Amino acid sequence: MIWNNEAETLSRDALETLQLQRLKSLITRVYSAVPYYRQKMDQAGVAPSDISNLSDSQRLPFTTKEDLRLNYPFGLFTVPLEDVVRVHASSGTTGKPTVVGYTKEDIVTWAELMARALVCAGAHKGDMIHNSYGYGLFTGGLGAHYGAERLGATVIPMSGGNTRRQIMIMQDFGSTVLLCTPSYALNLAEVMSDIGIEPSSLKLKVGIFGAEPWSQNMKEEIERKLNIDAVDIYGLSEVIGPGVSCECIEEKGGLHIFEDHFMAEVINPDTGEVLPPGETGELVFTTLTKEAFPVIRYRTKDLTKLITKPCSCGRTFYRMQRVTGRTDDMLIIRGVNVFPSQIEHVLMSIKGVEPHYQLIVDRKGSLDTLEAHVEVSEEIFSDEIKMLEGLSRTIEKEIKDLLGITCKIKLVEPKTIQRSEGKAQRVIDNRKI
Repeated sequence: MIWNNEAETLSRDALETLQLQRLKSLITRVYSAVPYYRQKMDQAGVAPSDISNLSDSQRLPFTTKEDLRLNYPFGLFTVPLEDVVRVHASSGTTGKPTVVGYTKEDIVTWAELMARALVCAGAHKGDMIHNSYGYGLFTGGLGAHYGAERLGATVIPMSGGNTRRQIMIMQDFGSTVLLCTPSYALNLAEVMSDIGIEPSSLKLKVGIFGAEPWSQNMKEEIERKLNIDAVDIYGLSEVIGPGVSCECIEEKGGLHIFEDHFMAEVINPDTGEVLPPGETGELVFTTLTKEAFPVIRYRTKDLTKLITKPCSCGRTFYRMQRVTGRTDDMLIIRGVNVFPSQIEHVLMSIKGVEPHYQLIVDRKGSLDTLEAHVEVSEEIFSDEIKMLEGLSRTIEKEIKDLLGITCKIKLVEPKTIQRSEGKAQRVIDNRKI
């Protein structure tokens, strides 16, 4: 099933014609309305009249989170504040947050995109959508909420936290679709197990998970523990919120980017060079239809690649591979680039290891050290010491083989690593860098 067949099955030629039309309009409007953008474009030697084809967009300067902070709170808005009906702000950053705004029409667009994403993931009008994304300044909760209502489904605005109550509501209300972070999905599964509830007794059929990187192994673990299909959704507040792209339930092989609203590029994060489809780099977005807060070539710091192969679901948009990490959560350990998702991939492939871990980075003298605290099952933890030592050595070897670095493994009792009701804190970096 496709929500907007006309838009989501456009030919590539028709799509690129539409993108160029919207790009020209965007650049003209932003150049006129935002002095900061005008200054950056002047410095780059590009004017709105220079945009005559899509490849000309590569002449435009990048926008970064630092640009947003420099113009805090409303300096990059392109409409008067009286036309802004809602603001959101990023969470979890140091210093002042990045602030984004929406006109009434932006809210309509956002709801439409989230409805597309929900249908893409297998939801439909008759579903009971259990929304455990956080409400408030975070875009996740309200973005998903409006999309579910646009779809015509019933939405349960749970937000995060109070896990046992969430499970009770799932049982009593008959929730069929779960929206939350993947780490919180595992938390829900663990609490269900603790209180003796079989996931098969619930009506849940699909989970739509995002807001943090997660591995294929973690996806399979969630599907097994909750007895559902797990689908990846992507978005970020600076671009619009959730609903930028989503996997389809048919293939679950990459996230369809809604390219009639967002122009995507993948660049070399070091040089800024645009990379061809199939090569991994940093994801960059230009918003083509946002009114209050458009962004031009926004560097997301998310690492992915574009997939141009046609999808069996019938959508013609390019897909993006699931985000494998971020340029800013990359750890450099003795000159080696390490992403938490790489270590997670190793851990999730080893029998007896639970999907809960924390990486501790430190510095002893002039050398960096990496230690992973890893939960194991009750059965494994009760084994004799030599069995646990053998498991630790196995994990260390697997990580060494994959990454070429030594990671000390500390096996810990089940349920001793702090659980997350939002984004999991996977890394504690004690280095003074």
